[in-house]
Amino acid sequence: MSEGERLTELAKRRGFYFPSSSAYGGAAGFWTYGPQGAALKSNIEDAWRDRYVVKEGHQEISAPDVMPEPVFEASGHLDGFDDMIVECGECGATHRADHLVEDNTDIEEAESLPNEEVMDLIAEHGIECPSCHASLADQPVDNFNLMFETNIGPGSSSPGYLRPETAQGIFVEFPQLSEYARNQLPFGVAQIGKAYRNEISPRKSLVRVREFTQAELEHFIDPEEDEPPLAEVEDVVLPLYSAAAQESEDGGQRELTVREAVDEGVVESEWVAYYLGVSREWYERVGVDMDRFRYRQHLAGERAHYASDCWDAESEVDGDWIEITGFAYRGDYDLSKHAEHSGEDYTVFKQYDEPITVERATVDPDMSYLGPEFGGDAGAVADALEALAERNPDAFDDDEVTVEVDGESHTVPVEQTNFSVDEVTENGEHIRPHVVEPSFGVGRIIYTVLAHSYESDEVDGEERTYLDLPPEQAPTTVGVFPLMDKDGMADLATDIAEDLRAAGLSVTYDDSGAIGRRYRRQDEVGTPYCVTVDYESLEDGGAQRASESASGDEPRAGTVTVRERDTTEQKRLPIDGLADRLGRLATGDLTFDDL
Repeated sequence: MSEGERLTELAKRRGFYFPSSSAYGGAAGFWTYGPQGAALKSNIEDAWRDRYVVKEGHQEISAPDVMPEPVFEASGHLDGFDDMIVECGECGATHRADHLVEDNTDIEEAESLPNEEVMDLIAEHGIECPSCHASLADQPVDNFNLMFETNIGPGSSSPGYLRPETAQGIFVEFPQLSEYARNQLPFGVAQIGKAYRNEISPRKSLVRVREFTQAELEHFIDPEEDEPPLAEVEDVVLPLYSAAAQESEDGGQRELTVREAVDEGVVESEWVAYYLGVSREWYERVGVDMDRFRYRQHLAGERAHYASDCWDAESEVDGDWIEITGFAYRGDYDLSKHAEHSGEDYTVFKQYDEPITVERATVDPDMSYLGPEFGGDAGAVADALEALAERNPDAFDDDEVTVEVDGESHTVPVEQTNFSVDEVTENGEHIRPHVVEPSFGVGRIIYTVLAHSYESDEVDGEERTYLDLPPEQAPTTVGVFPLMDKDGMADLATDIAEDLRAAGLSVTYDDSGAIGRRYRRQDEVGTPYCVTVDYESLEDGGAQRASESASGDEPRAGTVTVRERDTTEQKRLPIDGLADRLGRLATGDLTFDDL
């Protein structure tokens, strides 16, 4: 059984995730998170929010999943958000063309290749349809837009789309969000939410899906002045697989500190380098195996339309490298596009330390001349003259000046433009921020963490499988068991479980089956600690009721057995103060050896 198959079997059996709507045949690319998976997902999202929102001092919003069509016209998704598709001429099945090439050749990043080259590779390698095994040679490789279309309201007059990324919900609202940030750069806006892509060939469970959760941060900066706090992460070691190394026959991964990567120009943007360093530590925190992890730079052909540079965080699972996060320097692409299409102001006002006096070229076109001369184009000609005066004042040196409107040239006498150059005092200027974006795929991180935490060993002559999840991420922190359901043990165990829940710990109670089997069940879902109530607990006086200790009047007498998941080591601890000790274990403030 492959690592991926083993993980999917465990996930379904123990309630991490499973295919959705299976009673009705299901739909590929949609998964339901079960009780364990939903808890793990929530814990990872909370860890992300703690690091990228709270500790960085950013804002968080929640935007709609459905947005009107003009948003995606502006963003470029209607024209450029495509994957390569090939259709079998025999059975009609459709497949992701670049994935077929990657699966059947040594080429790792076929996505970066032109469609024509992918078509040639399919023919050259005799690649067949996975569904019916007919040859796909000479079948055209086309582009397929990945967005789900819908209608907003009755009829089809207001088309909309399920968002393919959460980022546009942030960019569209920039004018309002910048006000909340008092128009002071830099500031960041984060969002955790659903995104939707109509994948051609969903596969590998949570890796390639049609509905998924993103955790995205859009960090707005002044590109001329704002610098990241690079000193905080400059010594963090990054496993880097650059574009140059990928294109070289003997190129490979390099281990460089953040400072070295910036100084050598391997990572061009200091802001991107900063977030690579921050994230390297965060991945380890949530349970990604750093021996199965790297940062890979996008090749020129696969880089997103908005990115001047982009790196992916990739994890190795089942012999394949999968993208779990993209780090992009988006420049001012998004804000410029939304300003252009909406007519709104997507800038912030940058106050100067001292007012400055500058020469400013202006025009005040005579509309009594432009109107009769250019008719309906008069307003557009006036706007073009204003833009030209700002861009190239020397164009007004002659007797006439020419501007272009909708591909047509219009010539205006300079005297009719009222062109002048005046000295003005300015207190600041409007600038359009640049954007640095770390974009995390939550489902793929969950898949990675589960795969990397899956362990097996032998306990008491039996094979044991367990998930060595960090306690902070584990779906359940503590399992509470009565050794047997008699003589008051169950009552005491129930009281202890209630006390632990009241202290904010995630607790499961289990009195079914042999104690060894109960331990194994908790090991397999990654529960880091188990508490067992036995006869010794009763003999120690532990049968006092939970309500007595909850009032704070009396401490609870008695002891219980506490077992640690990874080592299976057990220690006898007093019930009094148990919640505090387990809580400190879960946060890392205490180790099991310290007990």
